[in-house]
Amino acid sequence: MGVFSRRRLAAIALVATTALLSTTACGGDDEAADGGPVTLTVDVFGQFGYEKLYREYEADHPGIKIVERGTGGNLDEYSPKLTQWLAAGKGAGDVVAIEEGLLVEYKANPQNFVNLLDHGAADLRGNFLEWKWNGGLTADGKQLIGLGTDVGGMAICYRKDLFAAAGLPTDREAVSKLWPTWQDYVRVGEQFKARNTGAAFLDAATNTFNTILLQTAGNTTGYSYYDTADKLVVDSNPAVRQAYDTTVDIIDSGLSGRYGAWSEEWVSAFKQAKFATIACPAWMTGVIEGNAGPDAKGKWDIAQVPGSGGNWGGSYLAVPKQSRHQAEAIELAKFLTSAKGQIGAFQEKGPLPSSPQALDDPAIVNSTNAYFSDAPVGKIFAAGAKSLKPVYMGPKNQAVRTEVENAVRTVELGQRNPAQGWTDATTNARKAAAK
Repeated sequence: MGVFSRRRLAAIALVATTALLSTTACGGDDEAADGGPVTLTVDVFGQFGYEKLYREYEADHPGIKIVERGTGGNLDEYSPKLTQWLAAGKGAGDVVAIEEGLLVEYKANPQNFVNLLDHGAADLRGNFLEWKWNGGLTADGKQLIGLGTDVGGMAICYRKDLFAAAGLPTDREAVSKLWPTWQDYVRVGEQFKARNTGAAFLDAATNTFNTILLQTAGNTTGYSYYDTADKLVVDSNPAVRQAYDTTVDIIDSGLSGRYGAWSEEWVSAFKQAKFATIACPAWMTGVIEGNAGPDAKGKWDIAQVPGSGGNWGGSYLAVPKQSRHQAEAIELAKFLTSAKGQIGAFQEKGPLPSSPQALDDPAIVNSTNAYFSDAPVGKIFAAGAKSLKPVYMGPKNQAVRTEVENAVRTVELGQRNPAQGWTDATTNARKAAAK
Protein backbone atom coordinates (compact mmCIF):
# COMPACT_ATOMS: atom_id res chain seq x y z
CA MET A 1 0.00 0.00 0.00
CA GLY A 2 0.89 1.43 0.11
CA VAL A 3 2.74 2.66 0.37
CA PHE A 4 1.11 4.46 3.53
CA SER A 5 7.13 5.65 5.94
CA ARG A 6 8.12 6.23 6.19
CA ARG A 7 5.63 4.48 3.56
CA ARG A 8 5.54 6.46 6.20
CA LEU A 9 2.75 5.51 4.27
CA ALA A 10 -0.71 5.91 5.35
CA ALA A 11 -3.35 7.47 7.47
CA ILE A 12 -4.05 7.38 11.16
CA ALA A 13 -5.46 3.92 11.69
CA LEU A 14 -8.84 3.34 13.18
CA VAL A 15 -7.40 0.99 15.75
CA ALA A 16 -5.31 1.99 18.73
CA THR A 17 -1.56 2.00 18.43
CA THR A 18 -1.34 0.34 21.79
CA ALA A 19 -2.90 -2.79 20.35
CA LEU A 20 0.01 -3.30 18.00
CA LEU A 21 2.61 -2.45 20.58
CA SER A 22 1.31 -5.17 22.86
CA THR A 23 3.76 -8.05 23.02
CA THR A 24 1.12 -10.69 23.60
CA ALA A 25 0.96 -13.56 21.16
CA CYS A 26 -1.67 -13.59 18.44
CA GLY A 27 -5.11 -14.27 19.80
CA GLY A 28 -7.43 -17.18 19.51
CA ASP A 29 -5.35 -20.09 20.79
CA ASP A 30 -7.39 -20.65 23.95
CA GLU A 31 -10.67 -20.42 22.06
CA ALA A 32 -9.48 -22.95 19.48
CA ALA A 33 -8.24 -25.29 22.19
CA ASP A 34 -11.70 -25.22 23.75
CA GLY A 35 -13.38 -25.96 20.46
CA GLY A 36 -14.47 -22.36 20.03
CA PRO A 37 -13.89 -20.00 17.13
CA VAL A 38 -10.43 -19.46 15.69
CA THR A 39 -9.30 -15.86 16.00
CA LEU A 40 -6.94 -14.69 13.28
CA THR A 41 -4.93 -11.57 13.97
CA VAL A 42 -3.89 -9.43 10.98
CA ASP A 43 -1.04 -6.95 11.53
CA VAL A 44 -1.06 -3.94 9.19
CA PHE A 45 0.17 -0.38 8.96
CA GLY A 46 -2.04 2.32 7.53
CA GLN A 47 -5.42 1.71 5.97
CA PHE A 48 -5.60 -1.43 3.86
CA GLY A 49 -9.37 -1.24 3.39
CA TYR A 50 -10.06 -4.72 4.75
CA GLU A 51 -12.87 -4.14 7.28
CA LYS A 52 -15.78 -5.15 5.01
CA LEU A 53 -13.72 -8.01 3.60
CA TYR A 54 -13.14 -9.35 7.10
CA ARG A 55 -16.85 -9.36 7.85
CA GLU A 56 -17.62 -11.04 4.51
CA TYR A 57 -14.99 -13.70 5.15
CA GLU A 58 -16.31 -14.36 8.65
CA ALA A 59 -19.83 -14.77 7.29
CA ASP A 60 -18.62 -17.34 4.75
CA HIS A 61 -16.38 -19.13 7.27
CA PRO A 62 -18.27 -19.82 10.49
CA GLY A 63 -15.87 -20.31 13.37
CA ILE A 64 -13.38 -17.70 12.09
CA LYS A 65 -13.03 -14.33 13.78
CA ILE A 66 -10.63 -11.68 12.44
CA VAL A 67 -8.96 -8.96 14.49
CA GLU A 68 -6.80 -6.25 12.92
CA ARG A 69 -3.92 -4.47 14.68
CA GLY A 70 -2.19 -1.39 13.26
CA THR A 71 -0.03 1.69 13.84
CA GLY A 72 -1.39 4.20 11.39
CA GLY A 73 1.21 4.83 8.71
CA ASN A 74 4.27 4.64 10.88
CA LEU A 75 6.58 1.90 9.63
CA ASP A 76 9.20 3.09 12.10
CA GLU A 77 6.97 1.62 14.81
CA TYR A 78 5.52 -1.32 12.92
CA SER A 79 8.57 -2.89 11.31
CA PRO A 80 10.88 -3.05 14.38
CA LYS A 81 8.08 -4.61 16.39
CA LEU A 82 7.41 -7.20 13.69
CA THR A 83 11.13 -7.97 13.50
CA GLN A 84 11.22 -8.39 17.26
CA TRP A 85 8.25 -10.75 17.25
CA LEU A 86 9.72 -12.86 14.47
CA ALA A 87 13.05 -13.15 16.29
CA ALA A 88 11.32 -14.08 19.56
CA GLY A 89 9.11 -16.66 17.90
CA LYS A 90 5.94 -15.19 19.37
CA GLY A 91 3.79 -12.07 19.26
CA ALA A 92 3.27 -11.63 15.51
CA GLY A 93 -0.14 -11.83 13.90
CA ASP A 94 -1.34 -14.83 11.93
CA VAL A 95 -1.16 -12.68 8.79
CA VAL A 96 1.30 -9.77 8.61
CA ALA A 97 1.67 -6.96 6.08
CA ILE A 98 5.16 -6.23 4.77
CA GLU A 99 5.89 -3.01 2.91
CA GLU A 100 7.76 -3.46 -0.37
CA GLY A 101 10.75 -1.41 0.75
CA LEU A 102 11.30 -3.77 3.66
CA LEU A 103 10.57 -7.04 1.92
CA VAL A 104 14.20 -7.82 1.07
CA GLU A 105 15.13 -7.66 4.75
CA TYR A 106 12.46 -10.18 5.69
CA LYS A 107 13.30 -12.45 2.76
CA ALA A 108 16.80 -12.76 4.21
CA ASN A 109 15.22 -14.92 6.92
CA PRO A 110 12.65 -16.97 5.03
CA GLN A 111 12.57 -19.56 7.80
CA ASN A 112 10.35 -17.14 9.75
CA PHE A 113 7.54 -17.52 7.23
CA VAL A 114 5.35 -20.22 5.79
CA ASN A 115 6.37 -21.10 2.24
CA LEU A 116 3.16 -20.36 0.39
CA LEU A 117 4.33 -22.46 -2.56
CA ASP A 118 3.77 -25.50 -0.35
CA HIS A 119 0.12 -24.52 0.00
CA GLY A 120 -1.10 -24.13 -3.56
CA ALA A 121 0.04 -20.55 -4.11
CA ALA A 122 1.83 -21.44 -7.34
CA ASP A 123 -1.58 -21.74 -8.97
CA LEU A 124 -2.20 -18.07 -8.14
CA ARG A 125 0.75 -16.69 -10.08
CA GLY A 126 -1.44 -15.40 -12.90
CA ASN A 127 -3.46 -13.38 -10.39
CA PHE A 128 -0.60 -10.88 -9.96
CA LEU A 129 1.50 -8.63 -12.16
CA GLU A 130 4.63 -10.61 -12.94
CA TRP A 131 7.02 -8.30 -11.11
CA LYS A 132 4.71 -8.20 -8.10
CA TRP A 133 4.64 -11.98 -7.89
CA ASN A 134 8.41 -12.21 -8.26
CA GLY A 135 8.85 -9.70 -5.46
CA GLY A 136 7.44 -12.19 -2.96
CA LEU A 137 9.90 -14.93 -3.94
CA THR A 138 13.23 -15.59 -2.29
CA ALA A 139 16.33 -15.11 -4.46
CA ASP A 140 16.47 -18.81 -5.38
CA GLY A 141 12.78 -18.83 -6.28
CA LYS A 142 12.10 -21.74 -3.95
CA GLN A 143 10.02 -19.92 -1.35
CA LEU A 144 7.16 -17.48 -1.61
CA ILE A 145 6.90 -15.56 1.63
CA GLY A 146 4.26 -13.03 0.57
CA LEU A 147 1.30 -12.47 -1.74
CA GLY A 148 1.04 -9.01 -3.27
CA THR A 149 -1.59 -6.51 -2.24
CA ASP A 150 -1.34 -3.17 -4.03
CA VAL A 151 0.88 -1.09 -6.28
CA GLY A 152 1.40 2.63 -6.02
CA GLY A 153 0.73 4.42 -9.26
CA MET A 154 1.36 8.15 -9.15
CA ALA A 155 -0.51 11.44 -9.44
CA ILE A 156 -0.76 14.85 -7.78
CA CYS A 157 -3.73 15.53 -5.53
CA TYR A 158 -4.63 19.20 -5.21
CA ARG A 159 -7.08 21.54 -3.49
CA LYS A 160 -9.32 23.16 -6.07
CA ASP A 161 -10.37 25.93 -3.70
CA LEU A 162 -6.77 26.96 -3.06
CA PHE A 163 -5.99 26.87 -6.77
CA ALA A 164 -8.98 29.10 -7.43
CA ALA A 165 -7.81 31.51 -4.72
CA ALA A 166 -4.44 31.70 -6.47
CA GLY A 167 -6.01 32.36 -9.87
CA LEU A 168 -4.93 28.97 -11.24
CA PRO A 169 -7.05 26.56 -13.28
CA THR A 170 -9.05 24.04 -11.27
CA ASP A 171 -10.11 21.56 -13.97
CA ARG A 172 -8.00 18.39 -13.62
CA GLU A 173 -7.03 18.24 -17.30
CA ALA A 174 -6.03 21.89 -17.32
CA VAL A 175 -4.05 21.43 -14.12
CA SER A 176 -2.25 18.40 -15.56
CA LYS A 177 -1.14 20.52 -18.50
CA LEU A 178 0.44 23.05 -16.13
CA TRP A 179 3.29 20.74 -15.16
CA PRO A 180 4.60 18.29 -17.77
CA THR A 181 7.94 18.41 -15.90
CA TRP A 182 9.02 18.96 -12.31
CA GLN A 183 10.56 22.25 -13.37
CA ASP A 184 7.10 23.31 -14.52
CA TYR A 185 5.71 22.18 -11.17
CA VAL A 186 8.16 24.54 -9.45
CA ARG A 187 7.15 27.36 -11.78
CA VAL A 188 3.45 26.84 -11.00
CA GLY A 189 4.33 26.71 -7.33
CA GLU A 190 6.04 30.07 -7.55
CA GLN A 191 2.93 31.53 -9.18
CA PHE A 192 0.82 30.07 -6.38
CA LYS A 193 3.14 31.44 -3.72
CA ALA A 194 3.01 34.93 -5.21
CA ARG A 195 -0.75 35.09 -4.64
CA ASN A 196 -0.39 34.80 -0.83
CA THR A 197 -3.29 32.45 -0.22
CA GLY A 198 -2.06 31.64 3.27
CA ALA A 199 -1.26 28.08 2.25
CA ALA A 200 1.95 26.44 1.07
CA PHE A 201 2.12 24.91 -2.38
CA LEU A 202 3.05 21.43 -1.12
CA ASP A 203 3.08 19.56 2.15
CA ALA A 204 6.59 18.18 2.67
CA ALA A 205 9.81 17.98 0.70
CA THR A 206 10.41 14.35 1.68
CA ASN A 207 7.21 13.13 0.04
CA THR A 208 8.10 14.94 -3.16
CA PHE A 209 11.68 13.71 -3.03
CA ASN A 210 10.58 10.09 -2.75
CA THR A 211 8.16 10.51 -5.63
CA ILE A 212 10.81 11.99 -7.91
CA LEU A 213 13.36 9.36 -6.90
CA LEU A 214 11.12 6.38 -7.57
CA GLN A 215 9.89 7.89 -10.82
CA THR A 216 13.40 8.68 -12.06
CA ALA A 217 14.83 5.35 -10.93
CA GLY A 218 11.99 3.43 -12.56
CA ASN A 219 12.60 5.20 -15.85
CA THR A 220 16.39 4.85 -15.77
CA THR A 221 18.46 2.50 -13.60
CA GLY A 222 15.63 0.40 -12.16
CA TYR A 223 17.01 0.79 -8.64
CA SER A 224 17.48 3.54 -6.07
CA TYR A 225 19.75 3.18 -3.03
CA TYR A 226 21.04 -0.30 -3.90
CA ASP A 227 21.79 -1.80 -7.28
CA THR A 228 20.51 -5.27 -8.15
CA ALA A 229 23.74 -6.81 -6.81
CA ASP A 230 22.88 -5.23 -3.42
CA LYS A 231 25.72 -2.73 -3.62
CA LEU A 232 24.98 0.60 -1.95
CA VAL A 233 24.91 3.25 -4.68
CA VAL A 234 23.33 6.19 -2.89
CA ASP A 235 26.17 8.51 -3.93
CA SER A 236 26.72 7.09 -7.43
CA ASN A 237 23.22 6.45 -8.76
CA PRO A 238 22.32 9.57 -10.78
CA ALA A 239 18.63 9.02 -10.00
CA VAL A 240 19.25 9.76 -6.32
CA ARG A 241 21.21 12.92 -6.98
CA GLN A 242 18.71 14.15 -9.57
CA ALA A 243 15.85 13.69 -7.13
CA TYR A 244 17.82 15.48 -4.42
CA ASP A 245 18.71 18.44 -6.63
CA THR A 246 15.13 18.85 -7.89
CA THR A 247 13.83 18.72 -4.33
CA VAL A 248 16.36 21.36 -3.29
CA ASP A 249 15.00 23.60 -6.06
CA ILE A 250 11.54 23.17 -4.58
CA ILE A 251 12.83 23.98 -1.10
CA ASP A 252 14.83 26.99 -2.29
CA SER A 253 11.70 28.34 -3.97
CA GLY A 254 9.94 28.34 -0.61
CA LEU A 255 7.13 26.08 -1.79
CA SER A 256 7.03 23.54 1.04
CA GLY A 257 4.83 23.88 4.11
CA ARG A 258 7.65 22.03 5.92
CA TYR A 259 5.16 19.75 7.66
CA GLY A 260 6.90 16.59 8.84
CA ALA A 261 5.24 13.83 6.82
CA TRP A 262 2.99 11.59 8.95
CA SER A 263 3.33 13.89 11.98
CA GLU A 264 0.40 15.31 13.94
CA GLU A 265 1.23 18.70 12.46
CA TRP A 266 0.97 17.20 8.98
CA VAL A 267 -2.42 15.66 9.76
CA SER A 268 -3.69 18.98 11.12
CA ALA A 269 -2.48 20.77 8.00
CA PHE A 270 -4.90 18.69 5.92
CA LYS A 271 -7.84 19.74 8.05
CA GLN A 272 -6.78 23.39 8.01
CA ALA A 273 -6.11 23.49 4.24
CA LYS A 274 -2.52 24.58 4.82
CA PHE A 275 -1.15 23.25 1.52
CA ALA A 276 -2.43 22.93 -2.03
CA THR A 277 -0.73 19.87 -3.52
CA ILE A 278 0.67 16.54 -2.42
CA ALA A 279 2.44 13.70 -4.21
CA CYS A 280 -0.35 11.16 -4.53
CA PRO A 281 0.08 7.45 -5.18
CA ALA A 282 -3.26 5.64 -5.28
CA TRP A 283 -3.20 4.68 -1.60
CA MET A 284 -2.72 8.35 -0.61
CA THR A 285 -6.32 9.13 -1.54
CA GLY A 286 -7.46 7.24 1.54
CA VAL A 287 -4.92 9.10 3.65
CA ILE A 288 -6.15 12.47 2.41
CA GLU A 289 -9.80 11.68 2.98
CA GLY A 290 -9.09 10.36 6.45
CA ASN A 291 -6.97 13.37 7.42
CA ALA A 292 -8.85 16.21 5.72
CA GLY A 293 -12.23 14.94 6.87
CA PRO A 294 -15.75 15.11 5.38
CA ASP A 295 -15.82 18.91 5.21
CA ALA A 296 -13.21 18.82 2.44
CA LYS A 297 -15.20 16.52 0.18
CA GLY A 298 -15.33 17.98 -3.32
CA LYS A 299 -12.52 20.42 -2.59
CA TRP A 300 -9.82 17.94 -3.66
CA ASP A 301 -9.12 16.64 -7.17
CA ILE A 302 -6.45 14.56 -8.89
CA ALA A 303 -4.10 15.56 -11.74
CA GLN A 304 -1.29 13.83 -13.57
CA VAL A 305 2.10 13.71 -11.91
CA PRO A 306 4.91 15.75 -13.47
CA GLY A 307 7.36 13.66 -15.46
CA SER A 308 6.50 10.16 -16.61
CA GLY A 309 4.68 7.61 -14.45
CA GLY A 310 6.22 6.19 -11.33
CA ASN A 311 5.36 3.77 -8.55
CA TRP A 312 5.44 4.50 -4.82
CA GLY A 313 4.19 1.91 -2.44
CA GLY A 314 2.77 -1.54 -2.37
CA SER A 315 2.79 -4.34 0.18
CA TYR A 316 2.59 -8.09 0.69
CA LEU A 317 0.77 -10.38 3.10
CA ALA A 318 2.79 -13.14 4.75
CA VAL A 319 2.03 -15.87 7.30
CA PRO A 320 4.63 -16.24 10.09
CA LYS A 321 5.53 -19.82 11.01
CA GLN A 322 4.79 -18.96 14.63
CA SER A 323 1.09 -18.73 13.81
CA ARG A 324 -0.87 -21.54 15.48
CA HIS A 325 -3.51 -21.29 12.78
CA GLN A 326 -1.40 -21.48 9.65
CA ALA A 327 -3.94 -23.23 7.45
CA GLU A 328 -6.66 -20.72 8.26
CA ALA A 329 -4.25 -17.77 7.94
CA ILE A 330 -3.06 -18.92 4.51
CA GLU A 331 -6.62 -19.07 3.21
CA LEU A 332 -7.37 -15.61 4.59
CA ALA A 333 -4.24 -14.17 2.95
CA LYS A 334 -5.28 -15.74 -0.35
CA PHE A 335 -8.73 -14.21 -0.07
CA LEU A 336 -7.51 -10.71 0.81
CA THR A 337 -5.05 -10.72 -2.11
CA SER A 338 -7.47 -12.23 -4.62
CA ALA A 339 -8.88 -10.07 -7.39
CA LYS A 340 -12.10 -9.78 -5.39
CA GLY A 341 -10.22 -8.83 -2.24
CA GLN A 342 -8.09 -6.25 -4.03
CA ILE A 343 -11.16 -4.68 -5.65
CA GLY A 344 -12.86 -4.48 -2.27
CA ALA A 345 -9.84 -2.82 -0.68
CA PHE A 346 -9.62 -0.31 -3.54
CA GLN A 347 -13.27 0.60 -3.17
CA GLU A 348 -12.84 1.19 0.55
CA LYS A 349 -9.50 2.99 0.85
CA GLY A 350 -7.98 3.36 -2.62
CA PRO A 351 -4.96 1.00 -2.73
CA LEU A 352 -4.48 0.12 -6.41
CA PRO A 353 -4.68 -3.63 -7.18
CA SER A 354 -1.67 -5.63 -8.31
CA SER A 355 -4.00 -8.18 -9.91
CA PRO A 356 -4.39 -7.87 -13.71
CA GLN A 357 -7.89 -9.31 -13.42
CA ALA A 358 -8.82 -6.65 -10.87
CA LEU A 359 -7.25 -3.89 -12.98
CA ASP A 360 -9.40 -4.98 -15.94
CA ASP A 361 -12.58 -5.24 -13.91
CA PRO A 362 -15.22 -2.56 -14.60
CA ALA A 363 -15.36 -1.94 -10.86
CA ILE A 364 -11.83 -0.54 -11.16
CA VAL A 365 -11.74 0.75 -14.74
CA ASN A 366 -14.94 2.77 -14.41
CA SER A 367 -14.51 3.82 -10.79
CA THR A 368 -14.76 7.41 -9.66
CA ASN A 369 -14.07 8.97 -6.27
CA ALA A 370 -16.77 11.30 -4.97
CA TYR A 371 -14.46 12.78 -2.35
CA PHE A 372 -12.07 13.90 -5.10
CA SER A 373 -14.71 15.68 -7.18
CA ASP A 374 -15.73 12.44 -8.90
CA ALA A 375 -12.25 12.04 -10.33
CA PRO A 376 -12.03 8.97 -12.62
CA VAL A 377 -9.53 7.21 -10.38
CA GLY A 378 -9.74 4.02 -12.41
CA LYS A 379 -8.52 5.80 -15.53
CA ILE A 380 -6.00 7.93 -13.64
CA PHE A 381 -4.33 5.14 -11.69
CA ALA A 382 -5.29 1.78 -13.19
CA ALA A 383 -4.70 2.63 -16.85
CA GLY A 384 -0.93 2.63 -16.49
CA ALA A 385 -0.60 0.10 -13.69
CA LYS A 386 0.26 -2.81 -15.95
CA SER A 387 3.20 -0.91 -17.41
CA LEU A 388 4.57 0.36 -14.11
CA LYS A 389 8.32 -0.03 -13.81
CA PRO A 390 9.25 -1.41 -10.40
CA VAL A 391 12.27 -0.11 -8.52
CA TYR A 392 14.57 -2.61 -6.84
CA MET A 393 14.84 -2.21 -3.06
CA GLY A 394 18.05 -3.40 -1.38
CA PRO A 395 18.66 -5.13 1.96
CA LYS A 396 18.79 -2.00 4.15
CA ASN A 397 16.55 0.14 1.96
CA GLN A 398 14.39 1.50 4.77
CA ALA A 399 17.29 2.40 7.05
CA VAL A 400 19.12 4.12 4.19
CA ARG A 401 15.98 5.89 3.03
CA THR A 402 15.41 7.19 6.53
CA GLU A 403 18.85 8.77 6.65
CA VAL A 404 18.56 10.35 3.21
CA GLU A 405 15.12 11.78 3.97
CA ASN A 406 16.36 13.04 7.35
CA ALA A 407 19.04 14.95 5.47
CA VAL A 408 16.45 16.38 3.07
CA ARG A 409 14.42 17.41 6.08
CA THR A 410 17.33 19.33 7.64
CA VAL A 411 17.72 21.29 4.39
CA GLU A 412 13.99 21.93 4.32
CA LEU A 413 14.11 23.31 7.85
CA GLY A 414 17.14 25.49 7.09
CA GLN A 415 19.38 23.57 9.47
CA ARG A 416 21.84 22.54 6.74
CA ASN A 417 22.65 23.97 3.33
CA PRO A 418 22.18 21.71 0.27
CA ALA A 419 25.86 20.72 0.08
CA GLN A 420 25.93 19.82 3.77
CA GLY A 421 22.65 17.96 3.42
CA TRP A 422 24.02 15.84 0.57
CA THR A 423 27.12 15.02 2.57
CA ASP A 424 24.96 14.02 5.53
CA ALA A 425 22.72 11.93 3.29
CA THR A 426 25.53 9.88 1.79
CA THR A 427 27.60 9.59 4.95
CA ASN A 428 24.74 8.56 7.19
CA ALA A 429 23.36 6.22 4.52
CA ARG A 430 26.66 4.34 4.46
CA LYS A 431 26.60 4.07 8.25
CA ALA A 432 23.04 2.75 8.21
CA ALA A 433 23.89 0.19 5.54
CA ALA A 434 26.87 -1.05 7.56
CA LYS A 435 24.88 -1.79 10.71
